[in-house]
Amino acid sequence: MCFTQSFWALLVSGIENGSIYALVALGYTLVYGVLHLINFAHSEVFMSGAFGGLFVVDAVVGGPPSSGLSSAGLIALGTIAGAFFGAVAAFVLERVAYRPLRRRNAPPLAFLISAIGASFFLYNLAGKEFGTNPISVPQIYDEHPWFHLFGAPVLNTYVIIVVVALTMLVALDRVITRTRLGRGIRAVAQDAETASLLGVDIDRVIVTTFVLGGLLGGAGGFLYGMAINVSFNMGFIPGLKAFTAAVLGGIGNVRGAVVGGFLLGIVESLGVSCVSSSWQNTIAFSVLVVVLMFRPTGILGERLGRAA
Repeated sequence: MCFTQSFWALLVSGIENGSIYALVALGYTLVYGVLHLINFAHSEVFMSGAFGGLFVVDAVVGGPPSSGLSSAGLIALGTIAGAFFGAVAAFVLERVAYRPLRRRNAPPLAFLISAIGASFFLYNLAGKEFGTNPISVPQIYDEHPWFHLFGAPVLNTYVIIVVVALTMLVALDRVITRTRLGRGIRAVAQDAETASLLGVDIDRVIVTTFVLGGLLGGAGGFLYGMAINVSFNMGFIPGLKAFTAAVLGGIGNVRGAVVGGFLLGIVESLGVSCVSSSWQNTIAFSVLVVVLMFRPTGILGERLGRAA
């Protein structure tokens, strides 16, 4: 096969990318599960988390970390800050771009236009306030291989991103499946009208899903920025691929979004060994088309009820 010589290196890179896609995809799928609407401003939530984490870490870092413990603390601080700013951005989006329209029973097209308008506003605001040049996250640790997988070096950056992402993904799954909050989210996603009659606060559930998606997307933004850089337009391609991952796994299906994210990351990474790297985005979206041709509801199937 065309990727025989570099299979393991490409697999490691694909898992790293897939973990980011999965984090962001959950934001899309959570909101769609309860509202049957796509939050097209979620890519800017991702970007907001990246800038938030960057500025917090930049304010704390006075020089290269003196120990592994201080590096771990800075990574945790940046991730938490990114999650916080992502959650704030998502909360504001729900209050400004979605809730007023829901209370007026606006048609779905109005939500779409509102989300796109909010996306362009945040995109241009970030470019105006922070500049259009990419910004590097301050040095938190020395990047080097931690171990080798069948001869392929696995950088500490890859390990950090995947471990943090998996921890957050497992935590969300536990929240959705084991807690009262999760039962409320699942009830609204299955039948919002009946859930309301049974005493579930629909508005609270909706804003919670936005905030949860913002937490994951913002944390993913900081991790992505830590590995590459932070910029005002950084959310467009990852956001589009994360939406692809959500549809690929089964829109509205939390575990499907995770499966779709990792699958998309791995397939596009392995695919570039057979063609030019300039085809990476084409490969990603071709995977979606092929899967949906044979399974329109996604790999694990849609989980949709009556919208809130």
